[in-house]
Amino acid sequence: MMDTEDLVTDPVIEETRRWLEKAVIGLNLCPFANAVHTGGRIRWAISDARDERALRHDLVSELESLLAADETKTETTLLIHPQVLRDFGDYNDFLDIADEALAELALTDVIQIASFHPDYQFGGTEPDAIENCTNRSPYPMLHLLRQASVERAVSSMPDTNRIYERNIETMEKLGWEGWRRVLGLS
Repeated sequence: MMDTEDLVTDPVIEETRRWLEKAVIGLNLCPFANAVHTGGRIRWAISDARDERALRHDLVSELESLLAADETKTETTLLIHPQVLRDFGDYNDFLDIADEALAELALTDVIQIASFHPDYQFGGTEPDAIENCTNRSPYPMLHLLRQASVERAVSSMPDTNRIYERNIETMEKLGWEGWRRVLGLS
């Protein structure tokens, strides 16, 4: 894992931060992300793991850190792992290992893990379906969320099930060219 001081100017963090600001917040894909981001309550962690075993170790460390952190200062963690699980199938398989780690630490009702990957693909979609972009990040990443935060966010907004549907509508309106513009790629 990288030291906190190194993360401030790390290009992986900067690219991920731009994606968060332009796509997730800019397109309102997650209506709860802006307050946490602008409030400085995101822990940005980069794993230097090169295999699943090392990544699992880093995941456990970050789960414990999040649990121990003051929620008013660290509400969520983005564990970015650019060197491992670049293949989406391998990444998707690792999510079972991540869930096992939550269970072993007795955190299944305390923390949940959201998944983001450059080649993210929802079940039942084609690889080039635009709606997959809602979970496509610059690097493979595990988003660790406090369950209490999720519950507060959900209770503050009526019909949170509509978020997913609205995100698909947003992506379909944008299309691939619009998505590339949002990310500054065209």
